[in-house]
Amino acid sequence: MCAQAAAIRRTSLRICLGRIRSKEPRIKTGMKRLLLIGVLLGFIIASYAFVPVDKPNLRDDTGIAPLYFGPNAFPVPDMLDGRVQNHLRVEIAGDGYFGYQGDKTADAFARIFIPLFTDRVNLTIWMPVMEWYEMTPERQRVCRLQDSAAIAGHGAGDAYFSTDIQILRDRKWAPDIALRAACKSASGGQYELARHYDCPGYFFDLSLGKSWYLGERQSGDKARGDEAKGVELRVAGSAGFLCWQTDNGRQNDAVMYGLQMLVKSQYVSLRTTWSGYVGWEDMGDRPMIIKGRLCGHAKGFEPYVEYQYGIKDYPFHQIRVGLAYHIDILKKK
Repeated sequence: MCAQAAAIRRTSLRICLGRIRSKEPRIKTGMKRLLLIGVLLGFIIASYAFVPVDKPNLRDDTGIAPLYFGPNAFPVPDMLDGRVQNHLRVEIAGDGYFGYQGDKTADAFARIFIPLFTDRVNLTIWMPVMEWYEMTPERQRVCRLQDSAAIAGHGAGDAYFSTDIQILRDRKWAPDIALRAACKSASGGQYELARHYDCPGYFFDLSLGKSWYLGERQSGDKARGDEAKGVELRVAGSAGFLCWQTDNGRQNDAVMYGLQMLVKSQYVSLRTTWSGYVGWEDMGDRPMIIKGRLCGHAKGFEPYVEYQYGIKDYPFHQIRVGLAYHIDILKKK
């Protein structure tokens, strides 16, 4: 019996080994096919990862720059004067833009400054809520559009968010220093009509400012000069970095700059600003502006009128009429 059982086991083992040997060529062939497919997929993925789809020339003009778009695409940001807002401030305004090629734009503008539990940091949100525009055929040619007739329309703008930080308050010889970090949404539409970039952007800037006072001054908020009985004379400067996405994963990097002068009494103030940014493409991406603002001050209300002139790569006159209101929610004395 034992001999028969051993013979049966040897026979079964030979049969199993034979079956395995008969499958070996097929197994090896399948493994070779899988290996070949894996190598091909790896090569394809590596090719797409390291080589751009259209191999752009970095010297090519992308055309995504202030000169070729509407006035709200990426305007020169309002400059800080070395100080941040220590009050809750709400601002609404209406803008009129009159282009050098006869085009017209009007918008409703809103902005809010929110102190973040301290008088040294605030969150700022601003946006051209809605714009209405008319584009002449001449302006369309500058914007590289194909239409030969005037077009008109309306649309929402981009939203901006910034955190403003008071790094240093002025002392006898030291200036106020403020740092700002901001980003731009891609909420603005109508890219095909050269109104907004339809891409995100951001900027950082550092501003410094120093004030001198003529006449009597109360001991209120010295950092803001809100309680001054005399006249405040202030000089400020800023520098920073600004960036926006263009095409095919590329971006345009720019250096920001600005100078500002302020004359302020208890009831009225005049502020003049020269500012802009310099993009690396040097093809319509170096806007430079100068503007002046006349503002009244009465019990927290600040009605104002502002005029802005585009010196370079920003072909628009701007007139803004607005009203701001601020309240001390931190109760800082």
